[in-house]
Amino acid sequence: MPWLVGQLQALLQQQGHALLLEGPSGLGQFELGLAYASAVLCERQPAGAPLQPACGQCESCHAIAVHTHPDLLVLLPEALQQEWGWGAPDAESSGEAKRKPSKEIRIEAMRQMITFSQRTDARGRGKVVLIYPAESMNTVTANALLKTLEEPPGNSRFVLVSDASHRLLPTIRSRCHAWHMHWPRPEAVASWLASSQGEAAPDGERLQAALAAAGGRPQDARQLLLAGFDGQSWRDLPRSIAHGEPALLAQVAPGAAITMLQQLCHDVLTVLAGATPRYFPREAVAPLVPPAVLAQRPLRQRAFAQLTQWGSELMAAARTSEHPFSQELMLAALVERARSALHFRM
Repeated sequence: MPWLVGQLQALLQQQGHALLLEGPSGLGQFELGLAYASAVLCERQPAGAPLQPACGQCESCHAIAVHTHPDLLVLLPEALQQEWGWGAPDAESSGEAKRKPSKEIRIEAMRQMITFSQRTDARGRGKVVLIYPAESMNTVTANALLKTLEEPPGNSRFVLVSDASHRLLPTIRSRCHAWHMHWPRPEAVASWLASSQGEAAPDGERLQAALAAAGGRPQDARQLLLAGFDGQSWRDLPRSIAHGEPALLAQVAPGAAITMLQQLCHDVLTVLAGATPRYFPREAVAPLVPPAVLAQRPLRQRAFAQLTQWGSELMAAARTSEHPFSQELMLAALVERARSALHFRM
């Protein structure tokens, strides 16, 4: 990703044993953290000179590319381990065939990290621990990491990557050098999205609609495009929801459906405030708000309260979206509640 090149150069000049890469999801935090780890472990680094990006050709770089480097430990939740092919399931949990892969970084993985950080490095370049997403550590796991950060082994570096660093323990944040991810320029994102789709590159209008639907996050937009994002269906979603029709919501998982409704709630609130919507075109959202609501302060205040309450309910629903008794009933309830929230009484 072109917007990561300059950030990597700056990161390689930082001192200290612990980095915290933080920012909204979809900006390439994990890739930047892995590039930093690759540079630290690269065997073609000039002796005594400042760190340079990894060469991509030495044995160390090859080992990282195939996920077998003995001095790099990538800590991920089990679900991401399986999806991305990093590491193996914990020995303790490998026999639990019926247990759903955890979305937290479990204490067993952190104990493995402590053992890893205390042993001698295998290739003479030190060791790197990459943790993503850092906010997925529970309290027990985070406290185990904190003890290691307080008394770090001399040849180990730690790279914490987070999409929600406010959820980390303050004591962990205080022991890391924080790096805030830079938002890329729109033209760089558009070029990258077009090139990442190969011969099936989308037209500019569809690309821009996907990027808006992703809140400007390049990687999230790429996932939408790979999933067959339909710009027209996205533009029609606000009107469909206001009429009680599930539309796109029926085609996605409950968690994704709730995210779409949260985006719609955000943009309607934005229109009420007189600002520009972030996720949907203005012409798709503005008709949901009657002119009388915008013109009369009491009606506008009532609409704000109504939408804010809906937004709070969506946040609560998101916490249990993966465990519905019935997805069909949950979807019907979500759509009906959305239709009610978007009906403004005069």
